[in-house]
Amino acid sequence: MRLSADQIKAQLKRLEGWTSDGQAIRRQYTFDGFATAIAFVVRIGFDAEAADHHPDILIANYKKVTLTFTTHSAGGLTQKDVEGAAAADQVFGAAR
Repeated sequence: MRLSADQIKAQLKRLEGWTSDGQAIRRQYTFDGFATAIAFVVRIGFDAEAADHHPDILIANYKKVTLTFTTHSAGGLTQKDVEGAAAADQVFGAAR
């Protein structure tokens, strides 16, 4: 079920660094180097496969990774996106 604007706003208060355009949530992570950034992407990839919910992943400037979550089948944001964002934050915390 798609989240309302108020629900998105409430969820973003709990997700540090995430922003929303109303259709997706997005966060950029910065790493010390390329290997650490790629290790993060690999872990996110395996976790996304297990959850059957895949973010868009952009790697830029060899150490910046941007994740974007949306639920295409729902036409916007769902609780699965929020859960994916929270899981990514946990992976990032462990990678630091």
